[in-house]
Amino acid sequence: MENYYYYILAIIVLVVVFLAIKKVASCLIKSIVMLVIIALLAYVWYYYFR
Repeated sequence: MENYYYYILAIIVLVVVFLAIKKVASCLIKSIVMLVIIALLAYVWYYYFR
């Protein structure tokens, strides 16, 4: 049961962070965040699924 609490907390944190970025961030910050996410996904794909 404890793992469910961590998953729920992680989902809530992700939603809050997403809303904060959506409300506060400008286009430049959003672009930087998206580039970081794309770079992380490319890293994971290259090293783990190659």
